[in-house]
Amino acid sequence: MAAAEMPAHRRREFLAGRLAARRALRAVGLDCGEIPRAGRLPLFPPGRAASISHSAGVAVAVARAPGRGTPLGCDLELRPLPDGAARLVLRADEGELLRGGGWPVTALFSAKEAAWKALSGSGGTGARSLRDLRAESCGDALRVALRTAPHRAVRVCVIPVGPGVFSCVLE
Repeated sequence: MAAAEMPAHRRREFLAGRLAARRALRAVGLDCGEIPRAGRLPLFPPGRAASISHSAGVAVAVARAPGRGTPLGCDLELRPLPDGAARLVLRADEGELLRGGGWPVTALFSAKEAAWKALSGSGGTGARSLRDLRAESCGDALRVALRTAPHRAVRVCVIPVGPGVFSCVLE
């Protein structure tokens, strides 16, 4: 669906995300014109890496300086998810993160979403859903890996933002 065909609130978020990405790219010394998409994913020109997220009318983006091959992904969730959403995001072997690990379902969803974006940017994830990624505590962050290729992992920092969270891949 083209931006012009989107409902007004969705179009505003979409355009704000593209603007945030262009600003983030300029902040690391890169220029970027129009950002087309493939499905729901933005397609950045060669040599430009960025990640976009939006929630509740707010858009954010992160960008990477040229020459750095580190994965890049971010996610913003300003509205808490209900506990029942855990079944859509987690598998049984991750339940301890909720019960004893102190990670709310919104944080786990957001971390996996940021990781999925980062891993997608490095040759595709092979993950059909967030349940195809496995999260585990890693100090004050989360390590998120592909279940089918555990060596393909990223470290994700989750920062509280009001009732929600912002997640960003660190490495």
